[in-house]
Amino acid sequence: MGGPLLPNERALVTGAAQGIGPAIAAALKDEGAKVFAVDLEDFDLSRQGTANALAEKAVQALGQVSLFVHAASPPRKEDQTALEVSEAQWREMLEVNLNAGFLVAQALGRHMREGKIRGRMLFVTSLHAYSPRNLPHYSASKAGQTMVMKELARALGPHGIRVNALAPGAVPGAGFKGSPGLVKKIPLGRVAMPADIAPMAVAILSDKYGAYMTGSTVVVDGGLALYNWLEASA
Repeated sequence: MGGPLLPNERALVTGAAQGIGPAIAAALKDEGAKVFAVDLEDFDLSRQGTANALAEKAVQALGQVSLFVHAASPPRKEDQTALEVSEAQWREMLEVNLNAGFLVAQALGRHMREGKIRGRMLFVTSLHAYSPRNLPHYSASKAGQTMVMKELARALGPHGIRVNALAPGAVPGAGFKGSPGLVKKIPLGRVAMPADIAPMAVAILSDKYGAYMTGSTVVVDGGLALYNWLEASA
């Protein structure tokens, strides 16, 4: 049998309290990485100035950072439509998902470039980066993350640093429950669990499976995007 996929890697993972974040953090550890996992109780990424402080703290704790996973996202409610979402909710979502994600990645990108570290970054986005739903702040932030990922991939690729995104389908949690008929729209017949998403994150971050990937989004959704899941099920 082969050894671990990520031996001696040093990873920063945001959004590690519940859902996909902790599943990815655990999977990275299982594959040999040392992980600095943070969530709201550790760093409030909605506050300006926190992103750079987090990057510095991670480097101090780990010695260096070679992997970055941005899975943090504020809780949300399904009824926060374009006419209902408040300005505070809008600002918090974009501050955490988009602004903090970019600023941490920017700081770590400089760290990796200066240290000649062949790093890898992964943004956990969403199907709603491409299709609207009743959460304009969430969808807009995920669409923005996708373009940030592409810009970082172009800027950092020449330095041997890969940047990609992972777009999960329906994963209950963080305020998302889904309509009763949602499962009927999923060809594989069930919603996802965080454990369905984490192995793909490991594969993308590993050089064994993802060495020639950058600027890409991998969809892991059980086939959900094959249908218009916003339509009411019969």
